[in-house]
Amino acid sequence: MSTETRFDFSVLRTLRRQHDMTLNGLSEASGVSVAVISKLERNQQTAAIDTLYRLGRAFGLSATDLLSMAESSLAHRVGEKSHAHGGFSFREIRYANLAALLGSAPQGAAISRPEVHRDDTEACWVLEGELRLKLPHETCNLTAGDSVQFDAIQEHTYEALTDTRFLILHLRKDKRY
Repeated sequence: MSTETRFDFSVLRTLRRQHDMTLNGLSEASGVSVAVISKLERNQQTAAIDTLYRLGRAFGLSATDLLSMAESSLAHRVGEKSHAHGGFSFREIRYANLAALLGSAPQGAAISRPEVHRDDTEACWVLEGELRLKLPHETCNLTAGDSVQFDAIQEHTYEALTDTRFLILHLRKDKRY
């Protein structure tokens, strides 16, 4: 890709192959000519907004999602950060739509901080030990190999029943409006 090129539409070829589509198949699904798709995949042409919209829809994506994929590299690296609270220690990585926290806690440690959450979905997977999750209307005791998923905006508390290692994932919910 040329250093002057802002967008790399070769991502279309990748998407097409992932969806097991030929150039003709994508053309039929999107209404965009084979010639235009081919030129885009080879970065020989830029795409109009309507073209992005039609191609994106063929893959179940918005025009914005497709443009974002073409604008940036497909792999994003971040470094971890560490923090501790309430006896819990965390190693954390954070992306725009995902946060992963590898945590550990000694027996008896407890943490309750839903104020730090956005309107995310949270999943917790216990790797070692036993962890109790208290939600407004239920309590879940999780042992090694167990996991739970819930709406992170709810009040919730984690309590280590034994020395515990676990993984918490925060997944950003899709836009509601």
